[in-house]
Amino acid sequence: MAETSEASRLYRHFREIFGDDRPRRRLRRDGAEAAARTGSEPFAPGRDPKPLGDAIDQLSTQLGWQGPLSQHDLLSNWAEIAGAEIAKHSEPVAIEGGVLQVRCESTAWATQLRMMRSELLSRILERNPDAGVDTIRFQGPDAPTWKHGPRSVPGRGPRDTYG
Repeated sequence: MAETSEASRLYRHFREIFGDDRPRRRLRRDGAEAAARTGSEPFAPGRDPKPLGDAIDQLSTQLGWQGPLSQHDLLSNWAEIAGAEIAKHSEPVAIEGGVLQVRCESTAWATQLRMMRSELLSRILERNPDAGVDTIRFQGPDAPTWKHGPRSVPGRGPRDTYG
């Protein structure tokens, strides 16, 4: 029996490990049968290179990353969506359950943005439809609580000075 080379032994070993252990048919010399079977003719349809961006979009859709990527894009590009002036006075905090939470620097800004909710929501849906935002919740600034203990004094008290 003829000795086999190290390369052929390694090749057979890899075939055992990675499968596809069946013997191959010999092809004609001109390769016509292989080209007809696989469709790998030069200049055949579908052989053109695809842009990298399309490949990444297809991969992110396949893996289910489209929604989270769109949400992070929305949060990072808030100034472009809402406008520079609004972005100076507000900040998107999170998106939970289809609700975009936006923290405003004052209750006046929160009230003003509540009136602009539908306009901002339409811009978001136009730019980031995969983000899954159904509505927007505008919050005023965090104020300290003046309620101490189980009983509190009725009335507004010192809270009317905040926001």
